[in-house]
Amino acid sequence: FNKLQQDTFLPHVENGTIILIGATTENPSFSLNNALLSRCRVVVMEKLSADDVLKILKHALMKTGKAVIGNAKQDLGKTSSDLPQCIVEEASLKWLAEMCDGDARVALGALELALAARAPETAQSKPAILRLEDIIDGIKRSHMVYDRKGEEHYNTVSAIHKSIRASDDNAALYWTTRAMHGGEDPLYIARRLVRAACEDIGLADQSAIVEAVACLQGCQQLGMPECDVLLAQCAVRLARAPKSTEVYRAMKRCRKSLMEAKGPLPPVPLHLRNAPTKLMKQLGYAKGYNMLHKDKSGLNYMPEGMEGRDFFQDSDSSNE
Repeated sequence: FNKLQQDTFLPHVENGTIILIGATTENPSFSLNNALLSRCRVVVMEKLSADDVLKILKHALMKTGKAVIGNAKQDLGKTSSDLPQCIVEEASLKWLAEMCDGDARVALGALELALAARAPETAQSKPAILRLEDIIDGIKRSHMVYDRKGEEHYNTVSAIHKSIRASDDNAALYWTTRAMHGGEDPLYIARRLVRAACEDIGLADQSAIVEAVACLQGCQQLGMPECDVLLAQCAVRLARAPKSTEVYRAMKRCRKSLMEAKGPLPPVPLHLRNAPTKLMKQLGYAKGYNMLHKDKSGLNYMPEGMEGRDFFQDSDSSNE
């Protein structure tokens, strides 16, 4: 349901006609409107531990009877009537439990694919041995441990930006590599790096934005996996650069003044207007304009009533 349709539920949820129960792997605040969400009790389910996932995997193998956990050399020495269809090495299950990022569905899906790929052709065949490389292949085909569309997508890219802002080159490299490893769109990462270069480095190192844009263009030309080093290098370079938010803060001050302005916005001064026609010149457009520096031109470049406003002096320079 879209947010407009959700509004129709609101009175019925309030009076108890509808009891709304839902489960999602995403952050519900992305999908539910605030009014409906405020009337629901949100229970956050944390990720499973590796031990919990391992128990689930062992239980699944026991219930299905498709495989047993054991030592390949010992189990292959049994009589043919006692042999299982597949023998899973416990070390492989432990690796899977640790690599599924607390998501039992990912672990079960990878295990199922690996078992299907290694299943013996006939009942009389020797049992297949499910080793670590088979599990790795299964998890590649079942699910990448990265959420490219949900909350984790935004969390990871936010971590890249904040690490750059804090000048932590090690963390910036980690989060950038983690996003790439999970299959994130390299252009999305590159665009965020361009934003970081403008917002957090700014005039302190004006070559940073040039290199960030070059990184974006390089990613467009190369694509993955060739552009991986390009992204990593740019993230580290931005993290190590000197920081200045002077322009960013001044822009926010300027935007705030526009939002808080009462009545119509002040007009552009006549001497700053373009005068491409005779009528405009007769109306005084561009009259008195000169190309001198503001300190020598004798002109004012701010709107009437804002002559003394300086957005840069208003900016808080404590984080520069």
